[in-house]
Amino acid sequence: MTRDVITVGEDAGYKTVADLLAVREISAVPVVDDAGHVVGIASEADLLAKVEFEGGAEPAPILGRRRKAHDRATGTTAGEIMTSPAVTTGPDASVVEAARVMDRARVKRLPVVDPDGQLVGIVSRRDLLSVFLQPDEGIRDEILSDVFQRVLWVQPPQVSVEVSDGVVTLAGELEQKSLAEIAVRLSRAVDGVVDVVDHLRYRLDDTKVHIDNPLMGRI
Repeated sequence: MTRDVITVGEDAGYKTVADLLAVREISAVPVVDDAGHVVGIASEADLLAKVEFEGGAEPAPILGRRRKAHDRATGTTAGEIMTSPAVTTGPDASVVEAARVMDRARVKRLPVVDPDGQLVGIVSRRDLLSVFLQPDEGIRDEILSDVFQRVLWVQPPQVSVEVSDGVVTLAGELEQKSLAEIAVRLSRAVDGVVDVVDHLRYRLDDTKVHIDNPLMGRI
């Protein structure tokens, strides 16, 4: 995420917001209250509402989103034109969680707030996509060294890792099923991994618990 976030107060004027977006070459800015809490987002789309409805024309009918846009078009401050409430995420959210929030809300950026609602940064679609820029060879090396050798204490040729366009294929044989599941889960968490194809085998299924009961026999 970007920690050096440009913000405006609720009383910032329309022209101030427009100039800020143009000068900084950004598409939106968080709007914060006097306590530093994010109360909304003022974006280019919010600013354009005034252009769209300039002159007070109100073609009928105007419903749903267009009604909200028309209402904001009469605003003169960031607090009046912003989209509120802002869709936010927490600093501990994973890339996948942030991406899902962004997709569900159909937004291009997410302010990152702490448990008190204070702004600590902002994450954009570009930030989320950047984790997938690691080359295939780098992904392979990281999975082999960090997942298999460091965590699971497994060395090639016991296992093999192949990566093509971010898709990881794991093959080979491990001692226990639980280790294979851990290998897949940790591999998915490596930056740049798009998907994991699991071809791992195991000698023992240790995920099934057997309890010896003298009265009922083995369960």
